Amino acid sequence: MNDLLFEICTEELPAGYIKPALDSLNHNMEIALKKARIDHGPVKTMGSPRRLTVYICDMAKEQKSQTREETGPPKRVAYEEDGTPKVPAIKFAEKWGQNIDDIFIKKMPKGDYLCLKITDKGQSTEKILKDILPTIIDSIPFPKTMRWSNFEKNFARPVVSLLCLLDTTNISIEWGHLKSGKTTIGHRFMHPETIKIKSPDKYLSLLEKAHVIVDIEKRKELIQKEITNLANKLGGNIKDDPELLDIVTNLVEFPASCSGQFEENFLEVPSEVLICAMREHQKYFAVISEDKKLMPCFIAVNNTPVKDMALVAKGHERVLRARLSDARFFFMADLDESQDIRVEKLNGVLFQAKLGTIYEKTIRIQKLSEFLADMLDDDLIKTHVSRAAWLSKSDLVSQVVNEFPSLQGIMGRVYAERSKEDSSVAAAIQEHYQPKHSGGKIPTTLVGSLLAIADKIDTICGCFGVGLKPTGAADPYALRRQGIGVIRIMQARNLTFSLKEMIEQSLSFIKDKLTAPKDDIVESIMNFFKTRLINIMTESGISKDVAISVLSAGMTNLPDAWSRANALEKLKKDPDFESLSATFKRVGNIIKKIDRSSLSPINIDRFELEAEKKLNEIFNSVESEVFTLISDSRFDEALKTIASIRSDVDHFFDEVLVMADDSFLRNNRLKILVNISTLFERIADFSQISN
Repeated sequence: MNDLLFEICTEELPAGYIKPALDSLNHNMEIALKKARIDHGPVKTMGSPRRLTVYICDMAKEQKSQTREETGPPKRVAYEEDGTPKVPAIKFAEKWGQNIDDIFIKKMPKGDYLCLKITDKGQSTEKILKDILPTIIDSIPFPKTMRWSNFEKNFARPVVSLLCLLDTTNISIEWGHLKSGKTTIGHRFMHPETIKIKSPDKYLSLLEKAHVIVDIEKRKELIQKEITNLANKLGGNIKDDPELLDIVTNLVEFPASCSGQFEENFLEVPSEVLICAMREHQKYFAVISEDKKLMPCFIAVNNTPVKDMALVAKGHERVLRARLSDARFFFMADLDESQDIRVEKLNGVLFQAKLGTIYEKTIRIQKLSEFLADMLDDDLIKTHVSRAAWLSKSDLVSQVVNEFPSLQGIMGRVYAERSKEDSSVAAAIQEHYQPKHSGGKIPTTLVGSLLAIADKIDTICGCFGVGLKPTGAADPYALRRQGIGVIRIMQARNLTFSLKEMIEQSLSFIKDKLTAPKDDIVESIMNFFKTRLINIMTESGISKDVAISVLSAGMTNLPDAWSRANALEKLKKDPDFESLSATFKRVGNIIKKIDRSSLSPINIDRFELEAEKKLNEIFNSVESEVFTLISDSRFDEALKTIASIRSDVDHFFDEVLVMADDSFLRNNRLKILVNISTLFERIADFSQISN
């Protein structure tokens, strides 16, 4: 056994800082040890509010030796003609501590050069750790850091001590004015004394005796078990909330849970408000009944167990009562104000300096929503989506959302329901923010889908229109996420209206704000969507070249593009696909530089060879069928039909000189190829396919 234990003890770290810090420690330790050529077992990280710990099993006692070649001066300047070494050769050997006889000559592109094989003997792991661990501490990323006293280093919170053991040996590292030792600290209140760690394998058990469960997963499982049991005793279940469980796990070192209650009259406030008040302000878990309704109960997780947990629960109840009273006051005050008045208040809320207020955005969303509804030719949908768009942002100036920003959209739905708005209008107000994250839930209603698309397209077009494109990793308006959201919604709902027309319509609402020609902005936004589509298609299993070829042929109708990509990907698995692709690429290459509008209709009387006559007849026989299949989005069958004429196209190329001197013959032959190309150009640009 040769295990490493490295611990950084601190004052209480914010819960959200712990996991990223441990991830960084894990990643940087792996990289540093690999670079240092030190073999080791798995790297395990653990932590609590007061410590960040790395535990590595089976560390090698020293780094691996390595042999490398060092190149010296050219042979012609280092040796006499008779082979006697000159000064450059002697100095080269001395530089690397080698004998002159160790030098060998190596042929290189520019001639013969002197070389030496240098063996770097491995240093002890202990010595190397002294160098790399302080650097790793410095590299831990935190949203904010601080300095304390006269300490020269920055960290998220003051560092109390460092512990570093390699088996039973203390690795004495220095960081700032701190030196590592063999001691750590227990629970702040239950075991404030220092604890001596004799070897890494005693660490977990000694800390647990000191009322610190440093293993995060073990602590989480214990909390989950405790709160589940308490909820069951109350006759309910814990409302599932993995994120809150992670937060609470990193707020405590030794969990001690208790349950409490609040007055039932608070339940007249929407459950979303009550849960948010418990969750965000107090980090309490909500309890729900078997029928998923909120119960007037909660569960709190404390950091210190006490003899009288009932007294602790009373304290939690008193604090929560004040929070819920505030929430009820805000909610009741909001009910006294109409939603239409709140919409007008949006005139005073800035969306973006160059794009105006939230009220202006609301008007644009409403117009674009109506435009999309017109494409569906459904007056009722248009009425509902127009009303939903008008009210969509009204809750942003409500008192509840001002107190609990995460409830935007949710409160809009609640207020719409209380105002007796149509159910589809109320649902759309909440759904129009979806999806909220990658892979998140998308709207389930058509009205919500249209409104979500309109809102996201307005943001994308607005930002691109005033020059606020995402660059590299910078995307402050989350345009990439919103673009992906538009694609996912249109695909899931099979919305076939034109993406380009939608973008042009959206830009028309801000034409006086555009900082570049409209056509250039449209092209830029279409390329933005094309990149998103290529990424999504490749993630779903479609080859990148297929995605590019399909989108190059057209991407206005997104569900259509997906169907074409799937059909082409399926055809690509056919053994004859490579030959088929090569044939159609050849067709495209020949007509690429031809002005198609200059070609005259085919004159069948001027056919000279049987191959061109036959190919024209074949085209006429399949043209109608192919375009019918394409119009019905039956791309699998359309591609199979197109593929069936490949042999005739190949025969045409074998027998016919396309660029004949006779202008009539040349016109006929080019026109045949143009006609053939129209069969597959609607589906994909075969020149983009990698064979």
